[in-house]
Amino acid sequence: MNQKAIWLALCVVLMWSTVASAFKLTLSLISPLQMLWIAVATSVVILLIATIKQNKLTMAQQYLRQFPGYFLLLALLNPTLYYLILFAAYDLLPAQQAQALNYTWAVVLSILAVPFLGQRFTLKNLLSIILAYTGVLVIATEGNLLSLDFQNPLGVVLGAGSSVFFASYWILNTRKPMDAVVSLLLCFGLSLPMLSALMLWQGGFSPMPWEAVAGGIYIGTFEMGFAFLLWMQAMRMTDNTAQLSNLVYLSPPLSLILLSVLVGEPIMFSTVIGLILIISGVLFQQIRLSAK
Repeated sequence: MNQKAIWLALCVVLMWSTVASAFKLTLSLISPLQMLWIAVATSVVILLIATIKQNKLTMAQQYLRQFPGYFLLLALLNPTLYYLILFAAYDLLPAQQAQALNYTWAVVLSILAVPFLGQRFTLKNLLSIILAYTGVLVIATEGNLLSLDFQNPLGVVLGAGSSVFFASYWILNTRKPMDAVVSLLLCFGLSLPMLSALMLWQGGFSPMPWEAVAGGIYIGTFEMGFAFLLWMQAMRMTDNTAQLSNLVYLSPPLSLILLSVLVGEPIMFSTVIGLILIISGVLFQQIRLSAK
């Protein structure tokens, strides 16, 4: 595998390892909507600069003229609904739980690929789903599986439910592949007016602490804009996409350590076990079973 691609991917993994702590610290100061608006506005600036540098602004205009409804739908799914729901989950749950539940999106993607992409539902899909959602139950009940005592059912529904919007976004992307940077710019650019309307409705443009604004900018840079650009560059350079993608799963354990140090969240044994089950379910889908 290309060494430069590995280093770029590891840089992105380090960025993504910090964002759960940034989410939680910033949400202690402002609402999920306010945090998302700042993050998306930051991402739009980064993606616009990248699009201009790559001489793709004309392509963005062409895409928008040809497929306005398509990009509005994508923008509604991600970043608007996906991140609003995910950030609401972070607001209700310990960050380690919300982060772990978010990883179910890859399993949801395999489920949605059956009706929307015409893929076969296999025994491997079923076992992946069982593994991943057993992990969700372990996290939701904080290890009390037999009693099914859900500590924060709304937070769990939001954390796991956000994955439906993210997976749907990728399903739609697969159906109409286009330039990745331009598509991201259009999705984030069209999301900003939606979020601005919500901010006006909720009175979200009231003064915010500078620490909260800095947190939102950090998230827009290292969870979204800059991180997405580096990840796409790494994916273009690699000759083994599956192996490179698996590096993402270095992020959760690093994130748990940072949450303990920066946010002061004690690492729950149930979260560790649940996260292992979820990631096992996701990775199991990638195993190619040889036919004999």
